[in-house]
Amino acid sequence: MRTANLDGRLVLVDDDGAVDVHDASGGLFPSDPQAVFDRWAEFLDWARSPGTAGHARVPFEERRLGAPVPRPRQVFAVALNYSDHVAESGFDTPAQPSVFTKYPTSLAGPYDTIALPSALVDWEVELVAVIGAEAHRVAAADAWRHVAGLTLGQDLSERRIQLQGPAPQFALGKSFPGFSPTGPVLVTPDEFDDPDDLALGCAVDGETMQESRTSRMIFSVAEQIAWISRICPLLPGDLVFTGTPAGVGGARDPRRFLAPGEELHSWIDGIGSLRNPLVAGPGHPDGPHAL
Repeated sequence: MRTANLDGRLVLVDDDGAVDVHDASGGLFPSDPQAVFDRWAEFLDWARSPGTAGHARVPFEERRLGAPVPRPRQVFAVALNYSDHVAESGFDTPAQPSVFTKYPTSLAGPYDTIALPSALVDWEVELVAVIGAEAHRVAAADAWRHVAGLTLGQDLSERRIQLQGPAPQFALGKSFPGFSPTGPVLVTPDEFDDPDDLALGCAVDGETMQESRTSRMIFSVAEQIAWISRICPLLPGDLVFTGTPAGVGGARDPRRFLAPGEELHSWIDGIGSLRNPLVAGPGHPDGPHAL
């Protein structure tokens, strides 16, 4: 099953188009895409019922899609979760997931324009897990039961703010407005042959920068959820950005960062793609008010 945020309304989507959930359910479920996660099990039962399958699909333009989870209460992310990215970053392999947070105000949609606050903004394509049932102190073997679905994200990073000391500022450097584009849809785990082995990548203006598979993670989706939930209850609708593979701009020689006028194209097989145009924002050398 696939859900999406179409013009701010929750829809079911397939190859034939979209079904408005509020209208098709006779008002049983609200139109707000965020509200459904508090009733995810009930929603799944309704969405998979024979009666729902008979509703007419309406064609739509994908550029009308917004972030499938527009207002999560918590956004977690895991750093250094692919061995090749650990190596290019010059760190040792972590013994447990290295977790930081991104602020929900950084969320954006799959086609939204992103304003660059400086000339040091980097890309990080990631699989994003969406929580469908509260997870607190869950075992890795049970973690997938708490996942509503998977989507695609970019963990954009302003490297100067992120890495300036004496203590790194990961949360701030990765939380400028628009720094967490997600979408285009949320896909339930049962839609994949193996939800732990998905091809992902990104390109800048047609030049491929990252290509890998999620099976190359150091810590799997389930292990990340188990680790985070040891401390923080994961709530319905929360997001977990699960790490990025090698190929980021800051590790290249010479270094390469995003520039105004470029397009950042990200993809995961079975989920879809993001296409985010880039412009100069406040703080960028080509924009007002340099940082």
